[in-house]
Amino acid sequence: MSWAKWGGGSAASANPLSLLIFHRVLPHPDPLNPYEPDAAHFDQMLRWLRGYTVLPLEQAIRRLREGSLPAGALSITFDDGYADNHDVALPILRRHGMSATFFISSAYLDGGRMWSDTLVEAVRRCSADVLDLDDLLLGRHRLDSPAARRHAARLLLTRLKYMEPGARDRCAQQVARAARARLPDDLMLSRAQLRAMHGAGMTIGSHTRTHPILTTVPDDVARDEIVASRDDLEAVIDAPVTLFAYPNGRPRTDYHPRHCEMVRRAGYSAALTTASGVSRTGADLYQLPRFTPWDRTALRFRLRMLLNKRQPTEVAL
Repeated sequence: MSWAKWGGGSAASANPLSLLIFHRVLPHPDPLNPYEPDAAHFDQMLRWLRGYTVLPLEQAIRRLREGSLPAGALSITFDDGYADNHDVALPILRRHGMSATFFISSAYLDGGRMWSDTLVEAVRRCSADVLDLDDLLLGRHRLDSPAARRHAARLLLTRLKYMEPGARDRCAQQVARAARARLPDDLMLSRAQLRAMHGAGMTIGSHTRTHPILTTVPDDVARDEIVASRDDLEAVIDAPVTLFAYPNGRPRTDYHPRHCEMVRRAGYSAALTTASGVSRTGADLYQLPRFTPWDRTALRFRLRMLLNKRQPTEVAL
């Protein structure tokens, strides 16, 4: 089915750019991560993109700047740097002849673990039916069913998300100790996997070193996170890293205009958010919106893509 039937414009200068954001592609469905696609669903979603023009992100941004985007222009992105990006997503992308850009939090390469995964895996691996976190002022949580564990994980993630990063990490570790859980150390990419992805034609971008929400840290810390991640990644892949994605990425809540200026001054050519909408010629290249339609049918997927195209793009003024 052609893009035109789903709302594509005829004039090249009017064509927008849609950016999809993923984090993980799991080998199999996971009840604690129900919104992360498994391999079969991701493969299906890429089949649904056959009516679009899937471009490497750097090329798409250049053509956005020039006003020369083709109809149905779209790029695929991933955030954080999970090992399944290499093990599961990469082979599927290559099978479809598509590329993606992977925004990496560089501190977690080679065995690191993000605070959110510490929480989720603590809940998953706790052997008790109740997780007692009263001593941490986080309450008691039923774990006697997959639904209960999913609810507990979501609640804890929400409670800790906007804490100061150091306190957040310590609290997540305290939850893991209370759960008496043995946590995995193979969730994130290794440097060898990152080099292999770059060698396979994937673009590598920066997502800070330790994934702080930038509004929760002092400006000097934010600036260092923005710059050091790029330096880390360039040392691994021996190539320039020119694209950035804001952690969490909501305008005015997770980053402010001063953070956009930090990214620009650091030498990045563009930066991506998690605001809804599409980008058109003249868009702020340091606040490009992204979204993912998680629908399970081709019709709903395409309808949501069309609705997203009509969304006004939110920016941090």
